[in-house]
Amino acid sequence: MSEVISFRVRRELKEKMEKLRHINWSEVVRKAIEDTIRREESKLRNKDRVRMKAAALRTDQLRREVPGWSSVEEIRRWREAR
Repeated sequence: MSEVISFRVRRELKEKMEKLRHINWSEVVRKAIEDTIRREESKLRNKDRVRMKAAALRTDQLRREVPGWSSVEEIRRWREAR
């Protein structure tokens, strides 16, 4: 289902549009909106990828080995404490 929206343009622009009546201005506007949405969504996806890569790198840095500490021994200690 389609929705109706409206917007304003300068009088000079409207006059030029009226001289070019053979152009479907609604379609021009629809395509421009769709293209803009597509570009912006692409930017967001790329931004999310950058953030995910940074988070993965940070996770790897946090996962480093700590001398004298064993995760296996720690898990056993907590299980036995139950």
